[in-house]
Amino acid sequence: GQTNPTVLADLAAGRLRNKTEALEKALFGRIQEHHRIILQQLITLIDSMDKSIAALDKEIETRCTPFTQAVEKLDMITGVGSSTAQAILSEVGTDMRPFPTAGHLCAWSGVAPGNNESAGKRLSGKTRNGNRSLKVALVQAANAAARSKDTYLSALYRRIAARRGRKRAIIAVAHAILKIAYHMLKDGTDYIELGADHFDKLNSKRTPHRLIKRLEQMGYAVTKQTQTLSAAA
Repeated sequence: GQTNPTVLADLAAGRLRNKTEALEKALFGRIQEHHRIILQQLITLIDSMDKSIAALDKEIETRCTPFTQAVEKLDMITGVGSSTAQAILSEVGTDMRPFPTAGHLCAWSGVAPGNNESAGKRLSGKTRNGNRSLKVALVQAANAAARSKDTYLSALYRRIAARRGRKRAIIAVAHAILKIAYHMLKDGTDYIELGADHFDKLNSKRTPHRLIKRLEQMGYAVTKQTQTLSAAA
C-alpha cells in the first residue's frame, strides 16, 4: 500500500542505491485501485510461471538422471551449462551412430553453413533450418562462450567476427560446440581447452606476417629480425 516515491526508492539494493534520485522520479505517479488490481494479477501470473518453470526443471533433471555422466561431461565445454547439456542430450541422445560424422549432426541441427554452389561459384552460406530447439540452445551457449576470457571458443568468435560479422561468428561457435560434443559423446573423451592462443600457435609462420601487415597498414615501418620484431613509427 505504500506509494511514497522516497520510501519506495529507499528499498533499493546494490548498485541501485546510487540512483535513488532517479528512482524517486521513476516511482512518482498516481496509482489508482484498478492499477493495483492489474499489478496484482501480473504478479500472480509471474509467480505461477516461476512455479511451472521450477516444476519442469525438476522433471527434466529427474529424466536426465540416467545421463548424469554425459551431462557433466558436456558441461565442461566453454559456454555450455547443465541446461544446454540437457538440451543437447534430449535432442540427439548419447548414441552417435545415426550420424556418421560430426558434419552430419551439425547439418541436421541447423548450425552448419549451407553449400549452395553453381559452376564452382559459392552463392550462399545460409544455414539450414534444422532442429530449432537444439539450434536455439547452441546459439545461447555460443553467446556465452564468445564472452568468455582466454578460451579457444572466444578466440574463434573474434577471429570470424572480424571478417564475417557477429551473427556468422556466433553460428560458427555454435557449430564448433556441437562438433566438440559429438566427439566427446562418440569417443568418451573429456573437453580439452586449447586456449586463446591456439590459432597463433597453429599458424606460427603466418601470424608474424599478419601482424606486420597490420602494423604497416597503421603507418609503421617494421624491421624484421631473428626471434624479435621491432617497429618504428
